[in-house]
Amino acid sequence: MPRIDRYILGQLLTLFGFFALVLVSVYWINRAVSLFDDLLNDGQTALVVLEFTALTLPLVISVVLPVAAFAATAYGTNRLAGESELVAMQSAGLGPWRLARPVLIFGVFVGVMVAVLVHGLVPMARARLADRSAEIAENVTAQFLRPGSFQYPARGVTLFIRDVAGDGRLLDLFIEDSRDPADQVTYTAQEALVVRNDTGPVLILLDGMAQNLRPGPDGPVLSVTRFDEFSYDVGAMFAGGGSRGRDLRDFGTLALLQADPAVLEATGATAADAQREAHERLAQPLLSPIAAMLGFATLLIGGFSRFGVWRQVGWATLSLIAVQFLTNAAANQVGRDAALWPLLYLPAVLGAALCLAFLWLAARPRGPREVAR
Repeated sequence: MPRIDRYILGQLLTLFGFFALVLVSVYWINRAVSLFDDLLNDGQTALVVLEFTALTLPLVISVVLPVAAFAATAYGTNRLAGESELVAMQSAGLGPWRLARPVLIFGVFVGVMVAVLVHGLVPMARARLADRSAEIAENVTAQFLRPGSFQYPARGVTLFIRDVAGDGRLLDLFIEDSRDPADQVTYTAQEALVVRNDTGPVLILLDGMAQNLRPGPDGPVLSVTRFDEFSYDVGAMFAGGGSRGRDLRDFGTLALLQADPAVLEATGATAADAQREAHERLAQPLLSPIAAMLGFATLLIGGFSRFGVWRQVGWATLSLIAVQFLTNAAANQVGRDAALWPLLYLPAVLGAALCLAFLWLAARPRGPREVAR
């Protein structure tokens, strides 16, 4: 690699590291605060909070890296122009197309980083987060299954267990569920068992009774139902302890492209939905080179100005916002109709065309008045 390319690339990588660190920190802290409150309210330790926030980090990084690449190229190009280094390079015969080569290499490097994240680390982190969330939900459930005292796991819910047998059976259980004022239910059972399935913990009430109190035209109406066996969703009873099904984003891209039957069964999604998620991941890294080139090519338009290139910075920012808007619009459209997945690649194509147009404008000959302005 020529020395000039190494110099520009080194400048961009240094700035990229700084902007990525700042943006990831701000974005991650913003996400971690709400997660911190939820976990501490569930009585979790600081280690669990740290683990959960660390598992959200790959997703945060994958979102922030293209923005950091844009900021690095825009700021780096502005600094090169402000210190007259860009003018010296152009005077030495290096045109916009030649100067764009190290920027493109930098953008491809960032795109590879995003690809590693979205195809590998993010699905792994999300799958681990789903497993740990299920474990936490079960721990929160067990926390309230304590004998000899009334528990209030959620607003409008009262739970009492007389004792717990040595084999794990819950003896003389009482549940009052008044979350719905129009249908208050009281469950009593001589025994109950905690059963764990794919959707979370479930209470199996044995030899019991359900009393429903509903408003009627002449006053409250009480109906009594006796049962030998009845299942009660514990996850729905506890705040923050609801079940969490598997999501397409928890699985690898190859399994989604092949529409693995096991993945479809676990998520309840269709093959078209799986392929839509896979193509969305494939299109996401393409935006990193586009963002980097927009931050560079736009700042080359207009030539030298003693007032700086802040007008070009504004146009570069608007261009990036437009590309991101098209990305969101395409994702929403494909979300309504998965067969339209080729639209996911349209923002990258339009962004590349925009970069080429800006480089062409920067490379065209300028008149004397335009250069001297």
